[in-house]
Amino acid sequence: MLPENPEPGSAGDWLRRAKSDLALSGVPRPPDVMYNELCFHAQQAVEKSIKAVLIAERIKFRRVHHIGYLLGLLPQKITVPPKVVESVSLTSYAVMTRYPGAYEEITAEMYQEAVRIARDVVRWAEQIIERESCRQT
Repeated sequence: MLPENPEPGSAGDWLRRAKSDLALSGVPRPPDVMYNELCFHAQQAVEKSIKAVLIAERIKFRRVHHIGYLLGLLPQKITVPPKVVESVSLTSYAVMTRYPGAYEEITAEMYQEAVRIARDVVRWAEQIIERESCRQT
């Protein structure tokens, strides 16, 4: 079980923030809120979850929003299931879709898929970090 108040900057702290973004991504969509904004929080949940795993593994990373880059830093000993690999598709929600531009409008179905993926990645990261914290105690 992870502590309620993890050390700032620790893997547990990053995971806590990932869970916060996941919760925000799943709120009922208020009027005038675009799916883009909710998908941003789904992307952030994924990004912070992977960074939490990297921190738990003591792997340094650049401050980027590119999920594929972050997954590529994971050591081979960590199993990355296909449902986590598919999170690469959320990378564009970090920046590109947050501003006006020429891109496909995000639909309710795309939003629901982003939240499902984020939920899977947060669970995966939580399992890894809990396992790692058990080894250290």
